[in-house]
Amino acid sequence: MNDIANILQTVFHNISLERICGALVLVAVSLVAVRLFSKVARRLLAQSKLDGRMQKLLLQGLKVLLYLLASIIVVGSLGIDMSSLVALLSVLSLGATLAAEDILANIAGGLVVLSAHPFAIGDYIEVSGAAGTVDEVTLNYTKLITPDGQLVMLPNKTMADSQMINYTALGRRRVTQTISASYGAPTEAVKAACMQAVAATEQILADPAPQVFLSAYQQSGIAYTVYCWTEPPNYLAVRNALTEHLRDAFTQAGLEIPFERLDVHIQQDG
Repeated sequence: MNDIANILQTVFHNISLERICGALVLVAVSLVAVRLFSKVARRLLAQSKLDGRMQKLLLQGLKVLLYLLASIIVVGSLGIDMSSLVALLSVLSLGATLAAEDILANIAGGLVVLSAHPFAIGDYIEVSGAAGTVDEVTLNYTKLITPDGQLVMLPNKTMADSQMINYTALGRRRVTQTISASYGAPTEAVKAACMQAVAATEQILADPAPQVFLSAYQQSGIAYTVYCWTEPPNYLAVRNALTEHLRDAFTQAGLEIPFERLDVHIQQDG
């Protein structure tokens, strides 16, 4: 504590009222200069081909550097011994470094995400058990909006280190739906009913062509799996509509959708 007090006394012993007034003027001038430089940088970046998220990150970094430069100029105008100030900062640096460890890791992760371009704003992705539409990428967090309207904020460190699934990047998404039919139903009749349901569902892509396969023999029936493709924004609507149309198609074709049954036999003694 005595060392810190001695450093503070050394740093601030030259400060006077005149220098404080001059420093206040420099603060005002510096704030105006930072705003002007930021506006110019924003216009230049807008004319570039850089990703919008990278532009935002560069602007934020430029502002930090400008404010740091302005702070050094203001501190110098107060007559503060910079070597003593550096000594003071070195005493406090250890705690600050430990406190900012996670923040720095998130910023580094954000730089990795922005440079690798694994997704764009509006993409539907899944990371570390969370799935949603990318709403915003900041220095520390990536914000996702889930289908049920929740906001999920994932640290950029997690975004950079975890496996990521991008459902939007390829421009199409496969819809997979499984339905069961009784063992007495002809295979071709079931497939025809499934294709009828596909034809009745809007927003299904013709290429790749929809397909139906016999996929499993179950205890109470035979499982058939329908594969079709749609554009990513239409995925939920297509999946839900196809589920309804499959039931209607089976009803029209006279096909039974089996359900689990339990037969109980009561045996009486004597």
